[in-house]
Amino acid sequence: MTNLLRRRSLLKAGGLAAASFAMPHIWIPRQVHATEAFGTVRHLLYIRLSGGFRFTTSFNGAVAEQFNPFGLAPNVSSGTEWGVGGVLDGNMWLTEDLAALGMRRVPDFTHEIAVVPCVDHEPLAGSADGNHQSGLERFLTGYVGGETGIFTMINYGLQQRFADAAAEDNVLLPAIIMGESGMGRGVGVYGAHRPPVLRGDDFDRFAAGSSDALPAWARTMTEHYDARNREGVHPAHSASIDAYIRSREATRAYAEIFSSDILRVGRPSDEAYDGLSNRQLSQVFGDNGSGRDAHLALRLFHFGCPAVYFDQGGYDMHSDEEQNLPIRMEELNRTLSGLEWALKRMQHPAGGTYWDHTVVVCGSEFSRSTRGGRFNSARGSDHGGDLATRWMAMPFMGGPVAAKGRIIGTTRASDLEAEGPVFSYRSTAKTLMDVLGCDHEEFFPADPPYGDVFV
Repeated sequence: MTNLLRRRSLLKAGGLAAASFAMPHIWIPRQVHATEAFGTVRHLLYIRLSGGFRFTTSFNGAVAEQFNPFGLAPNVSSGTEWGVGGVLDGNMWLTEDLAALGMRRVPDFTHEIAVVPCVDHEPLAGSADGNHQSGLERFLTGYVGGETGIFTMINYGLQQRFADAAAEDNVLLPAIIMGESGMGRGVGVYGAHRPPVLRGDDFDRFAAGSSDALPAWARTMTEHYDARNREGVHPAHSASIDAYIRSREATRAYAEIFSSDILRVGRPSDEAYDGLSNRQLSQVFGDNGSGRDAHLALRLFHFGCPAVYFDQGGYDMHSDEEQNLPIRMEELNRTLSGLEWALKRMQHPAGGTYWDHTVVVCGSEFSRSTRGGRFNSARGSDHGGDLATRWMAMPFMGGPVAAKGRIIGTTRASDLEAEGPVFSYRSTAKTLMDVLGCDHEEFFPADPPYGDVFV
């Protein structure tokens, strides 16, 4: 696929060069190429910290008190360049039993996390988009009113991978959403690649495919009909018949996957899959909230799912944030710790551990502001058009992350003025597609992927 991308880029570049020579006053946008990290990641776990997350309290904490009133975490792992916020040290969940398993506080492995402190919706805009609706739309699709969600783009960009696997009678699950469904919007040519949206983890309705309800003679008759139908059509139309047959087979295969015991995370057993049992994972992640979503995501990865998205929140704390944010962060801290623990112990079928093949990323619709104080008058935070709302300091964790412990760019501690590179959300989404090996050439042509985190 990489060679195909390069050939396309060369052909297009040649055509654009000729056009610019003939008509020098036409603006030609810069071509977007794959980075050196193209295709180095097999799985993406994308977590939205919903409601607008105050990023500087956690992942860019070495700033003035008005941006991080909770201070910095003590005893941070060596090799960590970015300011680890004190709220990441919340570890009331870390019982003696979990510590005995090897789970750690988040500050104990921050040297494994890279942070990009200046991700923005529109870096060239005059102010931040602090609106819940439009900010969320930008996060989910790249644009206000965007018709195609990022996870639809992922499935579309990986369609050749799915087709190659199907040709070898190997069905891979597509990217899957367990949160805001707008991440899977899609119309026109992209509509067929919209990801499934799961609500909860009850897969009992998938216990059998529709064909399984038929007696053996009826299934045989159906299969023979398919074969005769294909043989009787003109060769020019056989591809359509093949696509129909494959889609029906894939639907049956999905039903078989969803009825698998490995996905019964709500009824944990002691049988080990990829080296760990669901009972072990339930102990590590807990039985509800984002921990349960993360548990299920890891099991979906077992069936070739390239990406899972879920929401963890909410962080829209206009009041009582001073008291409630540290409490709410306990769940996120346990989820991140559980992922670090489990990914490093689960054996991947491609070799090594899941940690070697997986990236975990956290984002939100915007960050938060107090407009000069540690908190607003209700001891909470707001969102508007300022830098505190604008800069989303996004963490990247996992084995393929090359910039472990680093901060990609900086902000001035006193006022959050950017003193390094600023990236758009579209470039960030493009980067995630890039490392997954997606053909992303037609998406966001003015926003190139960046390799800083992975190269």
